[in-house]
Amino acid sequence: MLYVVLAIAGATASGVGAERRYGAHAAGAARHILRTMLYALLPPVIFFNVAHLQLTADVGAGVGLGIVALVLTGAVGYVLSRRALGLSRATTGSVVNASIHGNTSYLGFPVVAALLGPEHLGEAVLYDTLVQGPVFFLGCFGVATALGSNAGGSVGARVRAFLTRNPPLYAVLAGLVAPAALAPDALVDASRALVYVLLPLGFLAIGMTLADERRTAVAGREPVTRAAGLAVAMRLVVAPLVLLAVTAPVIDVPAAYLILAATPVGLSSVVLAHEFGLHLRLSAAAIACTTAIALPVAVGATLV
Repeated sequence: MLYVVLAIAGATASGVGAERRYGAHAAGAARHILRTMLYALLPPVIFFNVAHLQLTADVGAGVGLGIVALVLTGAVGYVLSRRALGLSRATTGSVVNASIHGNTSYLGFPVVAALLGPEHLGEAVLYDTLVQGPVFFLGCFGVATALGSNAGGSVGARVRAFLTRNPPLYAVLAGLVAPAALAPDALVDASRALVYVLLPLGFLAIGMTLADERRTAVAGREPVTRAAGLAVAMRLVVAPLVLLAVTAPVIDVPAAYLILAATPVGLSSVVLAHEFGLHLRLSAAAIACTTAIALPVAVGATLV
């Protein structure tokens, strides 16, 4: 957990410092980092972990209800963004993706282990893989291609963008059909180590993005304050409440699920914002704000 805290703080500060020193060159580097994460680093991590996962028939109703809860949360975020705040399509896409995409592994796993005990990590892995995973590969990519300004002008173009610019989806499909022999423990361990490379890279890009967007802000650009407040509330408050409301009449939802439902916005939301033309500054701000709010809680939990 100490690594997570230091990596987030150090990488974000380094990103801000790099942008202030190198300007547009740093902004270009941030774009390259985000694209590298999407097309080169995420797919092998996803493939080896999905191929290694031991699926059983008795995975619990909580998985299906967890997906339903995130879908409902995204729908609420969309309605509030478009109807209540009158936000643009791209900004709405960033709010929706922030609402449904949590940082369920980097921060979620340590908090679950600290609060509930390591014996509950299996529940956390299950939620991360079978609830948050499909919502990201299908839902977040779907939102980005439907609402992004860089996904094509027609329905057909947006469908093609979803199918051709979604490498994590194909990594999941390949992992599901691949024999276990293609995912030996050594490669799975290596892919999990790669996750810890993604963390500082992502926050480095976020620091650069926030500094660049602030420097290049122009009059008339859609304000981000109200949208950021909505995104933060949706991720940290509404998402876990919706999960509780959906599951309470049916099952006793595992406590690990509720913790992961309230994790900060996941790093990959800024990757999608860059790739498909959502509101990049809002996506970065939502990650930074929710992490700043949740990180002290996470640190406190590990120290108790």
